[in-house]
Amino acid sequence: MRITQIVETSVPLRGAIANALVDFSRHTVSLVAVVSDQIRDGRPVTGVAFNSIGRFAQGGILADRMIPRVLRAAPDALLDDTGRIDPARVLQCAMADEKPGGHGDRAGAAAALELACWDLNAKLADEPAYRTIAGYFGREFLGEPVPAAVPVYAAGGYYYPGDGPQTGLQRLRTEIRGYLDLGYDAVKMKIGGAPMSADLARIEAVIDILGGGDRVAVDANGRFDESAAVQWAKALHPYGLRWYEEPGDPLDFALNAAVIAGYDGAVATGENLFSVRDATNLVRYGGMRPGVDIFQMDAGLSYGLTEYARMIEVLESNGFDRRCAFPHGGHLINLHIVVGLGLGGCESYPGVFAPFGGYAPGCVLERGTIAPTDAPGFGLEQKPDLAAVIADLVG
Repeated sequence: MRITQIVETSVPLRGAIANALVDFSRHTVSLVAVVSDQIRDGRPVTGVAFNSIGRFAQGGILADRMIPRVLRAAPDALLDDTGRIDPARVLQCAMADEKPGGHGDRAGAAAALELACWDLNAKLADEPAYRTIAGYFGREFLGEPVPAAVPVYAAGGYYYPGDGPQTGLQRLRTEIRGYLDLGYDAVKMKIGGAPMSADLARIEAVIDILGGGDRVAVDANGRFDESAAVQWAKALHPYGLRWYEEPGDPLDFALNAAVIAGYDGAVATGENLFSVRDATNLVRYGGMRPGVDIFQMDAGLSYGLTEYARMIEVLESNGFDRRCAFPHGGHLINLHIVVGLGLGGCESYPGVFAPFGGYAPGCVLERGTIAPTDAPGFGLEQKPDLAAVIADLVG
């Protein structure tokens, strides 16, 4: 078997929303297709994936460096002992001549390429990606049905251009009630994009609708310096929130530790850490507490599943349960990873970041949990709006 072609396209996200730091109205995502020489139903079997959500597309890195390296490789160099495409070997080839450190956008570029190989292998095996992942990492389901659906929460509560305090609150209430109507029983909302008094009013409105702070997480997206992050922790303490996410710069582990030192509730972070070394430093220096805090590293932003699985090993070797991992992203790829690796759950983007956010119509939500379908691969083609983009890419 061999890879015959690799193509990438930059896809704009739809919708005008913002968090405390980022306006997503001009954001893009890299969609990658890895085409094999295996023919099914008259067409080559093709793996498809993307570099998660929240960073820009990396078409230049892929087209100029990574794709040519993989296509130049001897076909056998990309295969495992069974003759299948080996995502780890593809990743190693894509990263040839890259210096250590300085991960940045190349981590997302490599991830889109590596994850497309997982989709390809699952399609070749005619099975959903979570089964391929579970088998590879020694978590076989042995023919059993899909495991119990995993917990998900609706990620929303963004800021919208032109909203004043009252119109924003009304929009937020309507949005959160909509998530409850869909079957979600927990949500995450943004803070840090408005004065503290206004944000606290937003939090109280959401808690009122959900019925308790333990069903509400807040996300500052790295907005605060240490003084503000600690001040916010004190202000949030009475609400008993599900977690306080990314209070400061994701690489400021001392800040994270300072927040945790004075905050009994859970702190969540990690979505902007792109390597095993970053995750190791968070465990060493960030003050994270086993059984309390949440890790949100995202395979689509950190070189793919090969690197992400090594991050989970780091957590477990330091006394953390893998169920403390809730990957950032809110999309089908991470849903399959959560099920395949037995993680704690994942977020969902039911109303934002189209066409990538959220799940396929066949993924039924019940009492705040969801399971992937048995469509081969990640099932991205089951999302109608995304399927149209994939069709344009692969022809």
